[in-house]
Amino acid sequence: MTHEPQSRLVLRSKLRRRGIYLLPNLFTTAALFAGFYAIVQAMNGRFEHSAVSIFIAMVLDGLDGRVARLTHTQSEFGAEYDSLADMVSFGAAPALVIYEWALKGMGKLGWIAAFIYCVSAALRLARFNTNAEVIDKRFFQGLPTPAAAALIAGLVWVMLDFDIAGSDVRWLAWCITLFAGLTMVSNLPYYSGKEINLRKSVPFITVLLLALFFFVLIPSHPPVVLFCLFLLYALSGYGLRLWRLMKRKRMSAPQ
Repeated sequence: MTHEPQSRLVLRSKLRRRGIYLLPNLFTTAALFAGFYAIVQAMNGRFEHSAVSIFIAMVLDGLDGRVARLTHTQSEFGAEYDSLADMVSFGAAPALVIYEWALKGMGKLGWIAAFIYCVSAALRLARFNTNAEVIDKRFFQGLPTPAAAALIAGLVWVMLDFDIAGSDVRWLAWCITLFAGLTMVSNLPYYSGKEINLRKSVPFITVLLLALFFFVLIPSHPPVVLFCLFLLYALSGYGLRLWRLMKRKRMSAPQ
């Protein structure tokens, strides 16, 4: 008799995790639509709209998981749906946008670079889903797909902001596309920020710096600030790996 209520609770929890919840999946659907909209706008030659849509998809992708955790509506369906939406918004969409904007006139080199980015995003998402319970929660393994997509979208947006055509910087776009794709499937560590607890009190200087960043620095020149921000984040993995190697050498060196 004592074990029957526990088994019922376990069964209910399993059914709950496999359920479909409306609120977080609405955010995921909105992120998916933003990625689809980016592709459509790229086909119509409106690349600035495409770049902004990818950034919007990135924000919505960050919200759906937090909404699910805050409302206790996490589910297996939501995790799988989020991964499929990420593949469209941060895999297919950036690859097609950068191809239409700059790589289209490069022949095979152009579409090969775009495909390498796209397949790298798929591999990165598959690896993340299989290693989610194994790796250190503080760090991502490889560049996250939203950050890679933001790097591509930021390049397009900042160049358009300075009236630079994609054909004029095709080799730069080609290099950054390959860099973003290969970095996604690397083993470089990237800070995840998952250990940040929004419910804990923080120093006043932290609130001030965040307010200056989000309400002063980004609005001052969004394309440049966002591109530089995600470029630095993409390079941070290489810096962190180098720092770890140097630290390991110092620890292994004879005293």
